[in-house]
Amino acid sequence: MHEARETLTADFVVVGSGVAGLRAAIELAAAGTVLVLAKSDFRESASSLAQGGVAAALSDEDEVGLHEQDTLRAGDGLCNGEAVRILVEEGPARIRELITWGTRFDRSGRKLAFTREGAHSRSRILHAHGDSTGREIVRVLLQRARRLRRLTLLPHAFTIDLRVEEGTVRGLEFLDERSGRLCCVNCQAVLLATGGLGQLYRVTTNPPVATGDGMAIALRAGAVLADMEFVQFHPTALAMPGAPAFLLSEALRGEGAVLRNAMHERFMPRYHEAAELAPRDVVARAIVTEMKRTRSDWVYLDLTALQAEFVRRRFPRIYQTCLSYGVDLTTDLVPVRPAAHYAMGGVRTDLEGRTHIRGLYAAGEVACTGVHGANRLASNSLLEGLVFGARAGKAMVADWVATTSHTHKPRLQPTVTSRATPPAPPCASPDPVRTAVQNLMWEHVGILRDRQGLLQALDRLEQLSPSVPPQLDRPGWETYNLWLLARAVARCALAREESRGSHYRSDFPYRDDERFARHSVYFSDDTVRFE
Repeated sequence: MHEARETLTADFVVVGSGVAGLRAAIELAAAGTVLVLAKSDFRESASSLAQGGVAAALSDEDEVGLHEQDTLRAGDGLCNGEAVRILVEEGPARIRELITWGTRFDRSGRKLAFTREGAHSRSRILHAHGDSTGREIVRVLLQRARRLRRLTLLPHAFTIDLRVEEGTVRGLEFLDERSGRLCCVNCQAVLLATGGLGQLYRVTTNPPVATGDGMAIALRAGAVLADMEFVQFHPTALAMPGAPAFLLSEALRGEGAVLRNAMHERFMPRYHEAAELAPRDVVARAIVTEMKRTRSDWVYLDLTALQAEFVRRRFPRIYQTCLSYGVDLTTDLVPVRPAAHYAMGGVRTDLEGRTHIRGLYAAGEVACTGVHGANRLASNSLLEGLVFGARAGKAMVADWVATTSHTHKPRLQPTVTSRATPPAPPCASPDPVRTAVQNLMWEHVGILRDRQGLLQALDRLEQLSPSVPPQLDRPGWETYNLWLLARAVARCALAREESRGSHYRSDFPYRDDERFARHSVYFSDDTVRFE
């Protein structure tokens, strides 16, 4: 590793600039200086890409209790009930706060417009600009963050590792990709809000930055991971040759789109009474089953029964993106297939974002409070980031006040030392190890799993160990992080000998509450326990 060349000081550091990180940073800035490190720019995050919307019990026909029931049902017996109650009870206040700050949610006349998505019993999904909800929320949070005098936003800062002394986080190291320098930050506490790990898989809706860095960083520091076997696959990603796996929001099906197989037959009613609005894991498995049965590489999403003007107005971004690849949503059947989308597991925290390492917190997709259980309810992720981001920020301030006597707030002034060599330039060609990991995970640790495939994946991952590139630059660290997390996901999937939520074992096709109505916990020594 290169020696640090620049040292910064802040009271708090937030790693990640999605909804959870920004909401926490806004909370923290009222108490001390805050440094927010963004891996790329402030637009490339899963939060910004979120299309469908944000769920909250705000409509006249809805109740917090119904949102709670729907979330628990989707979680398939593994949700932390207290976390769910916090999510649904505090969610409406966080949404009203966003509206006060200037978020422009879509309206029908003067009232907020709500839509319904899979596994929701009421229309409670708020959306903005049709299908750009995440982008709108991030816009408002960034706008507010930039107005705060004690908050500094630093883009293109790739966090490498935490600095832990005597069981307490004292800072971290990051690579400033603009200058090529390795930097240190001294701080009182760190919040990980780095998002998910979709790049573990060959096909994913996640942005390229979603390489699980926060989970790997926490694991190396001695934190534990939980529920890593539960990876949600979104049922409908664009499957056009040459096109990225662009997510086609569940809201399309909420508005009446149906799924058809290669023979143009509607098939979802055969698999679940809710048909296209069944939970995501059910829909994803049904699509895979139909693809295998018809020997096709995709199925079709059919919106042709909907009015063309409504489709263009309600889903402008999706419509234009598909059109750029030669598909007109209003007249064509759209080829789709499942893609890795969301990690229910992550760094284990309490309900305030605390890990068991002093000074280390996590919120959003990188964290695991148990709020999603074995399968996340659609559109609960943005809400989770808002609610638990705010809670983590409050806890960080409270813990700091309780343990520190401080009268001076250090400023974010870099102190430059005279040593170090710039890191090696990023790799120009695709990393064969990363490609191998992604293929292994897609084939053996994906939607359908069994013991033989999981053991084969783990054996191959061990064989890849000597080939993992040196951690000299961002691509090298990303590949190392993906390799670490692939082992964690595969080991937890092997240990859970049942099928539950997004985790489906063809050799153990039934849910086993007697043995596995518990959370998996993964340690840095590869141990898996159920607690």
